[in-house]
Amino acid sequence: MYAVKQPTTASLRSNVAVDRRVTGSGRYTKVRKAIVLGSGSRVNGHGSVRAVISGGDKAVEASTPMQSKDVTGSLVPSSSGGIQVKAVVTIRKKMKEKITEKIEDQWEFFVNGIGQGIMIQLISDQVDPVTNSGKSVQSAVRGWLPRPLPSDYAHIVEYAADFTVPSDFGSPGAILITNLQGKEFYLLEIVIHGFDGGPVFFPANTWIHSRKDNPESRIIFKNQAYLPSQTPAGLKDLRREDLLSIRGNGKGRRKEHDRIYDYDVYNELGNPDKDQELARPVIGGEERPYPRRCRTGRPPTKSDPLSESRIEKPHPVYVPRDETFEEIKQNTFSAGRLKALLHNLLPSLAVTLSSSDIPFKAFSDIDDLYNDGVLIKEEEQKEGKKLFLGSMVKEVLTVGERWLKYEIPAVIKGDRFAWLRDNEFARQTLAGVNPVNIEILKEFPIISKLDPAVYGPPESAITKELIEQELNGISVEKAIEDKRLFILDYHDIFMPFIEKMNSLPGRKAYASRTVFFFTPTGIMRPIAIELSLPPTSSSPHSKHVYTHGHHATTHWIWKLAKAHVCSNDAGIHQLVNHWLRTHACMEPYIIATHRQLSSMHPIYKLLHPHMRYTLEINALARQSLINGGGIIEASFSPGKYAMEVSSAAYKNMWRFDMEALPADLIRRGMAVEDPSTPSGMRLVIEDYPYAADGLLIWSAIKEWVESYVEHYYSEPNSVTSDVELQDWWSEIKNKGHYDKRNEPWWPKLKTKEDLSSILTTMIWVASGQHAAINFGQYPFGGYVPNRPTLMRKLIPQEDDPDYENFISNPQRTFLSSLATKLQATKVMAVQDTLSTHSPDEEYLGQVNPLHSHWISDQEILKSFNRFSDRLKEIEKIIEKKNRDSHLKNRSGAGIPPYELLLPSSGPGVTGRGIPNSISI
Repeated sequence: MYAVKQPTTASLRSNVAVDRRVTGSGRYTKVRKAIVLGSGSRVNGHGSVRAVISGGDKAVEASTPMQSKDVTGSLVPSSSGGIQVKAVVTIRKKMKEKITEKIEDQWEFFVNGIGQGIMIQLISDQVDPVTNSGKSVQSAVRGWLPRPLPSDYAHIVEYAADFTVPSDFGSPGAILITNLQGKEFYLLEIVIHGFDGGPVFFPANTWIHSRKDNPESRIIFKNQAYLPSQTPAGLKDLRREDLLSIRGNGKGRRKEHDRIYDYDVYNELGNPDKDQELARPVIGGEERPYPRRCRTGRPPTKSDPLSESRIEKPHPVYVPRDETFEEIKQNTFSAGRLKALLHNLLPSLAVTLSSSDIPFKAFSDIDDLYNDGVLIKEEEQKEGKKLFLGSMVKEVLTVGERWLKYEIPAVIKGDRFAWLRDNEFARQTLAGVNPVNIEILKEFPIISKLDPAVYGPPESAITKELIEQELNGISVEKAIEDKRLFILDYHDIFMPFIEKMNSLPGRKAYASRTVFFFTPTGIMRPIAIELSLPPTSSSPHSKHVYTHGHHATTHWIWKLAKAHVCSNDAGIHQLVNHWLRTHACMEPYIIATHRQLSSMHPIYKLLHPHMRYTLEINALARQSLINGGGIIEASFSPGKYAMEVSSAAYKNMWRFDMEALPADLIRRGMAVEDPSTPSGMRLVIEDYPYAADGLLIWSAIKEWVESYVEHYYSEPNSVTSDVELQDWWSEIKNKGHYDKRNEPWWPKLKTKEDLSSILTTMIWVASGQHAAINFGQYPFGGYVPNRPTLMRKLIPQEDDPDYENFISNPQRTFLSSLATKLQATKVMAVQDTLSTHSPDEEYLGQVNPLHSHWISDQEILKSFNRFSDRLKEIEKIIEKKNRDSHLKNRSGAGIPPYELLLPSSGPGVTGRGIPNSISI
């Protein structure tokens, strides 16, 4: 649900003739043709595209002389014993069409005009005693070359169909629509006019497959929400049929037009048939547990029967048809990919010409990416044309010497040297792109949970004496008691993989721990960093502790230690907090929602806006981001072990009940329960922007969800008696998260409070949580030294051969330890794409103008409006906080304001905005 645009007004007139077929006891009983009517269309006051007659039934009344109204204003039967009603069918065409597509459109208009393109069957919510199913009437859609609406809605066309409905038909509850054309079309909605009470809306927002691809008609329900037990008798069979068609039979390869949702493991990340170096283990199962992804049903590889064969770009990976990007989103994403290609062209060219990837040699090399762009000489352009044959790339290369520039990332826009400072390093643990790993230090000494027989003594090398040197006379015990010591602990998650990671060419990593002190002046300060390697027979003491030094040598070593911590942080951010905890874990919720909740179920309607585009973006990620040899492996420290690290985090750390923001903050010791506060929580560090803003968003979502659930589940036992809902929750646990199905921490689903809690968590993960850790990727990560995604060298020790080189030129040692130009610019380009809002983004608390009739319940719409108003208030609260000079993590010289949880945004890389769903 998205922002309401200002309405435009337009009218459309076309002659339509309708061939009605009444199907009270059979589907194809022909009746007399209706008269030809004129029709029009407009955008109503709510911003939705509607036919002129959507404003009421006056147009129908005036155009249909057989009808009359009684003294109460209700339609009465015509003299023929039936009521004349009209269906207005709204279809979305492509915005930008090729000549061939325009010709095809004209043919479609002609076919529809003569009633040979679309058949619709209107189903009553009352049962026909003859058929034991809903009463029905059928008609063909007719309309001669309807003219599209102007302005923003030029790509939307309308057709009409007339029905003669028996006077005892009852209320329409569903429509069966059959596409007789040779290709699919996108149906926005159908509106029925002529019944008592005004227009009846059937929101669709779905692709309607051609009958040649699938002979079954599509079922579209009206915008009335029903619990399963409340389903009108005439719709019960259709409700069940629709769910069965969505589930499929779990067999065969999925085709592009399918809308079948099912589960599978991550068994298509590798490509052993192409290269054994690209073979990857199956992620999902007892050895490497993981959430399930959407099944595609492709055949196995020849080399490995457990691995599914891959589909490489530009060919699409299957997702259910309605999950694919719409045209605006597709264009934005494609433009981002082109931008990424162009940004990567120069370093790729340099690699080819020099036969080896090159490191940054000076900080000015990095600055040049933003300041001047990159110049390519004429001979390099000629070489580039040979290497990159795409015509678009050729055009760019011949435009001139100046190359595309990267935008200056927000983190250095106001202060180019902010990244060097300890307080900025610490500030980003609370207000950066990964503010979800910092936790309070609860006890000392710091102890590892790993097996000491394998990984050596569990005690950290960070000693009490070393910490107290940095505490200005405060003891460790007192600092812990006063909640002033915090830790960023990546030791246990990385240590089992360090040896394998460091065996990869050009990769060197440690398992890190960083201890911070929260000063009395309200500043977080790093005081000690521990970098560990697995113990070996030759090096049993493999833990090194570093502190900030005032000598030139220790100063540079401290910079390198912080860079290694940032590399750990970047890996966990991308593989665990971003990919696993939002993208991957949301996918099973979406699959289960489609499989087990009817589209007329109130919880389906609540969740639907929060599922948009997620399966498609996840499929694209499996194709080119997290796959073997993909961008994540190429650009982040874990390399080919990236998804195994993610799986280990899922196994050891992920719990559904801890994905709720309040539970996560309490688990990390960053908040305590406090019933006296509006959110019921009190932050240990008040100036914790992610948590402070997040709790505002969380509370707004919680209030909205609770009012919604209360409305539909007010009766005792209504949650436990909802068979669809119980099957939905069971499937999420037992199929979607199969490897964790037996965990005792799964919430029960017995009460409306249980349901509200579960739904609030899901909506938070899809909206606020994802926004907070995604849209800051380029603003914070676009400057390589601030967040290096990998390190290529260990910190030089005095007995190392490279130590003298470090002493003589520490800057070169630092830069050569970071990612190379190719690696860095590749990840920068991807971060830029992932941080970009599409122009069709749908933001939290806002309604898409074409979806304004998503539900008919006025109480729910009022409740939603309160939610929307609350989010506007929150935006003002956050903006006020960002101007408060006392909140040092949000304001100060050169510090970018914390805006990642501001609900609204425009398109592009804005560093703000909360989309409804994980859409990028």
